[in-house]
Amino acid sequence: MDIHHLVAMANQIADFFRTANPDRAAAVAATAQHLRDFWEPRMRREIIAHLAGGGGEGLNQIARDAVRVLESEASAKATG
Repeated sequence: MDIHHLVAMANQIADFFRTANPDRAAAVAATAQHLRDFWEPRMRREIIAHLAGGGGEGLNQIARDAVRVLESEASAKATG
């Protein structure tokens, strides 16, 4: 899947949760949960790789932090 499309979708999701819940931590958590629940594992791997390999260019801060949560979970799962 095109990384630019994934970035745009992640940003839209993050914007929705930021608007729906002004608490930043809650918006990050809700965004991460949405990505867990509705994105295919391949999509999650690609967005995590985008953040890890290139710094997550184009991701807004809520989306970036949500992807970091997923990255941390994936890393813990791999070592665990």
